[in-house]
Amino acid sequence: MLDKKIISIILGIMCFLLTLGIFVQVRTVTNSNSTVSQNYEENNLRAEVLKYKERYENKYKELEEAEEELEIARQESTKNNSELEDKETQIQEGKKILGMTDVTGPGVIITLSDSKKDANSVLNPNELLVHDGDVLSVINELKNAGAEAISINDQRIVPTTSISCGGNIIEINGEKVGAPFVIKAIGLPEQLSALDRPGGYLDILRDHSIGAELKQTNSTTIPKYTGVISYKYVTTSK
Repeated sequence: MLDKKIISIILGIMCFLLTLGIFVQVRTVTNSNSTVSQNYEENNLRAEVLKYKERYENKYKELEEAEEELEIARQESTKNNSELEDKETQIQEGKKILGMTDVTGPGVIITLSDSKKDANSVLNPNELLVHDGDVLSVINELKNAGAEAISINDQRIVPTTSISCGGNIIEINGEKVGAPFVIKAIGLPEQLSALDRPGGYLDILRDHSIGAELKQTNSTTIPKYTGVISYKYVTTSK
């Protein structure tokens, strides 16, 4: 009788362990399939993004080639015609002002970077990060100091440029960029360097442990704006 009870107990334990093993195996297979499915979807999405990016780059390259051909044709048509040459010069100057051409000149390069302090050492860790307001303040000071062209991480600042915070990154012209923020400005270096004066905005950022470095340069290149500038409400006055 005792042997039968022992055998029953052993069989019960074996059945329990077998059931537990089957359950664990089913869960493992289910999780594995879920992971594979998720990875498959992520890979497909990544492939789609790369495909559209490649299409955009190809179309943009075609646009640049068409603009170059148009420029050559325009130069040929204005040759030996002083009035048309003046118009062409005005067009080129207008493109510079709008930020539609690459430009090179003397100026300053400002680098803003997040603080290296331990986030646990302050009450508000956000104070250790560079925010859109910080970037905007530097841009405004550069404009007030006479900057003729400005870029942030190679994103050209144009009249329609928007700068907004999105978590730990900043959106500029719809493009997501992260710290460090390298701000290039073309203008009189000595005048633009006034931003680094005692009590100036860069000095205030340093007081909050934010990295703020300014250096003068004899020549820096700022790329053109690659988006589309469109005005919905502005019309030419008659």
